[in-house]
Amino acid sequence: MNDRTGFGLGAAVALIMGSIIGVGIFNLPTSLAAFGPISLVSMALTTVGALALALLFAALSRRMPADGGPYAYARAAFGDGVGFLNAWSYWITAWAGNAAIAVGWVLYVEVFVNTGHHRFFSVLLVLLGLWLPALVNLSGVRTMKAVQVWTTALKFAALAFMATVGLFFVEPANLTPWNVSGESTVTAIGGGMAIALFSYLGVEVASVAAAKVRDPDRNIGRATVLGTLATAVVYLLSLTAVFGIVPTAELADSTAPYADAVDAMVGGTWAGAAMSVVVIVSGLGALNAWTMICAEMPLAAARDGLFPQRFATLSRRGVPAYGVVSSTVLASVAVLVNYLGSGGTTVFTTLVLMTGITAAIPYGFSAVAQLARLRSASGPRVVRDTVVAVVSLVFAVLFVWYSRNTGQRPLVYWAPFLMAGAALLLGVPVYRAQRRRSAVTGRG
Repeated sequence: MNDRTGFGLGAAVALIMGSIIGVGIFNLPTSLAAFGPISLVSMALTTVGALALALLFAALSRRMPADGGPYAYARAAFGDGVGFLNAWSYWITAWAGNAAIAVGWVLYVEVFVNTGHHRFFSVLLVLLGLWLPALVNLSGVRTMKAVQVWTTALKFAALAFMATVGLFFVEPANLTPWNVSGESTVTAIGGGMAIALFSYLGVEVASVAAAKVRDPDRNIGRATVLGTLATAVVYLLSLTAVFGIVPTAELADSTAPYADAVDAMVGGTWAGAAMSVVVIVSGLGALNAWTMICAEMPLAAARDGLFPQRFATLSRRGVPAYGVVSSTVLASVAVLVNYLGSGGTTVFTTLVLMTGITAAIPYGFSAVAQLARLRSASGPRVVRDTVVAVVSLVFAVLFVWYSRNTGQRPLVYWAPFLMAGAALLLGVPVYRAQRRRSAVTGRG
């Protein structure tokens, strides 16, 4: 890796924040409106989980600054089979997450075009959102890094505005009733947490792309914690502002909740249009980062003989092009399948919950890998690292448990589990084929 093209601390922080802040937070109020303002508690608890995960990956990266992040940690602790499961599950998270980001991105694009949300044109716009960042990634790391830094600065500024100025426009009456879901308090908070997790996916991306980070021993952990902390602050405050500015009933029907909140603050529609432009740029930045991650995890696994070798092949520009293209194709298929039976907001929520399930698997295994290591460790950090790993494991289990489309007909209710299960099962023949190949070549 050329030091000039690799990620230093600042660029690594931008990678973390740019991956976490996509369009998930900008569409989150609509998805959480089914629970009401009680979802602010869900977001606060999810933030605790996200910070625990950030500290977990920071600690693991100090011990093992290997490319592949959660996959590498699980493989080192439990062997090839568990390593493959984590790599496959995380890869699903990456490309399915891209599909969700693109769907949420289009909801803001349609503030300007296809305002009637005609399904055919919505799908075309989603596909455009998926393939533009793929082209940026195929052009090389330097271009990708430049796009990441500038889009991260813009999206953070927009959230910071809502997190500060927006709080002055909060109407306490909009924060009642507190729970509109008809579910118990615990169930409502848990359901909100499962959805809120999507907006924090990305705390681990610096460890996944360790090979592209300069001085990984030092920079991965620092970037992970700093990026997650900065994101958490603007997330919690801006979401509080949106719920306090726009009544819950209106949020439930909104396709661009942050734009609606800004319009309510200043009157008219120009401010909401400006916010929509920022979200559009933000979404492209997140898709840019996650498209890279879509290729990095299979690249690391392919180099270890667990993924097909095509994923390890680099283009003339030093890019794992096969991983970029194949991941974008799968994201495109996921979008097409979901749009067959549902509208944009339901598709977004279903994909969000699916990625929560597939992300929680490598998160949980990373926590267990850390606990296994700590059993024979000593020193002043052992107690702290143990607590962080336990909290991370508990949150991983909760994210899976509550990943259901509440208030929907049975097929849609269980759709996140059905889709995640089907995608995970597709990995079985791939793993078996790789094992046979390893046996023939004598590798592994």
